[in-house]
Amino acid sequence: MYQENVVLCSASKYTEKYYLNPDFEGLPELVRQELQIMCVLFTEDIGGVIMLEYDEDGNLQLTTRCNEDDILYDDIGSVLKVKQLQKDKRELFEQLEQYYRVFFLQED
Repeated sequence: MYQENVVLCSASKYTEKYYLNPDFEGLPELVRQELQIMCVLFTEDIGGVIMLEYDEDGNLQLTTRCNEDDILYDDIGSVLKVKQLQKDKRELFEQLEQYYRVFFLQED
């Protein structure tokens, strides 16, 4: 059985909006703020849309996309920026994965 990924948060340069899944309102305020700052700065720098989502195993994935006609979107920069975030925010992402596995997947 296929389970859709669960979106933690996202930001869009197109709508200039940030979204936090209401299921994650229980995260500490500082974590929610850090996620918002990270996502908004990413879209300001690179453009397009960034999404942080959990796969069926509870792994946190960073995905980006852009509108087909968006000539300002930085394809190369998006790959580099995602790698940089994965390195710089590794501890945060690991803690978010643990949080998801305990509270949503009911793992020990």
